[in-house]
Amino acid sequence: MTATRMGIDIGGTGIKGAPVDLETGKLAADRLRILTPDPATPEAVAEVVARIVEHFDWVGPIGSTFPAVVRSGVTMTAANVDRGWVGCNAADLLTKTTGQPVTVLNDADAAGIAEMRYGVGKDRKGTIIMITLGTGIGTALFVDGVLVPNTELGHLEIDGEDAESRASDAARTREDLSWKHYAKRLDQYVDTLVRLFSPDLVVVGGGASKHSDRFIPRLTSTVDVVPAELLNEAGIVGAALAVEHH
Repeated sequence: MTATRMGIDIGGTGIKGAPVDLETGKLAADRLRILTPDPATPEAVAEVVARIVEHFDWVGPIGSTFPAVVRSGVTMTAANVDRGWVGCNAADLLTKTTGQPVTVLNDADAAGIAEMRYGVGKDRKGTIIMITLGTGIGTALFVDGVLVPNTELGHLEIDGEDAESRASDAARTREDLSWKHYAKRLDQYVDTLVRLFSPDLVVVGGGASKHSDRFIPRLTSTVDVVPAELLNEAGIVGAALAVEHH
């Protein structure tokens, strides 16, 4: 019997979820997306997660992402959500609110896990960095298929500024940047990653990935930069996978 698990992807702009077929990495039903509440307090976000779980009548283990450093289910940072998440035991909160056991991990790590299992990273060795371009910039670093968790390289300082404040998809929208101008900023960020880690491959995911043909061809990196195959569903899929890994 094919294993199906529920995946929830919590972002700074939207919270989305769906059951996932772990054999294929495909969503087993159309995803449900609900806007992230403002303010995005732990209790408010947990209620939205519970609504998504109830929508699918889901009973059983759940995997959930969160845009922060996550250690043993505790969210340690809160760059794009309410500060109340710092030090919050997110796994316990979501388990209590949904009534189902919940595993929580960093959102970009989840997307990377999915892409390494089902996407362009499958069976690839060497150093691979996945970057997710959305409300912020998330990163997942893999060495010979093994995840180095919670890298959060979107917060590298470039020209005196936090990288994601200049090169996230939200920054592109906020400043109404042309794709050409945005590509220049992203190019600088990718070049910084290449100088620091010498990756064999850079994979681009997140909300901006559906427009990758508008900016990836403009990048000048000597390293291959490719769009994620799972696009913006990678977080949901990786969250569901995390249940099995946990």
